[in-house]
Amino acid sequence: MKAQALHGHLDALLLAVLEQGALHGYAIIEALRARSDGNLDLPTGTIYPALRRLERAGHVASTWSTVNGRERRTYQLTDSGQQALAGERAGWREFQLTVGRFLDPGSPPTPA
Repeated sequence: MKAQALHGHLDALLLAVLEQGALHGYAIIEALRARSDGNLDLPTGTIYPALRRLERAGHVASTWSTVNGRERRTYQLTDSGQQALAGERAGWREFQLTVGRFLDPGSPPTPA
């Protein structure tokens, strides 16, 4: 799946991954890949700018640490990020229901 297909949803996916706990950048990329059965194999050039955007918005906080002599940045969800994730989930459910009325053949029609 290409990054373009995720337009408008990447932030929500990153927040959901970080809901499980603090992770460094590469671990976030691996979590996206694993939870999507390999369908979300996104480049660092897509993930890191999004993480910085989320940090500027106050949804994510980061800290630097040294592991095995290497510097790495670890990201974690903030309270604001938890609230943003709850809003993203509510919006996603509404989107699914609305689009499902058109694309899901088993979906009941909306009453007039």
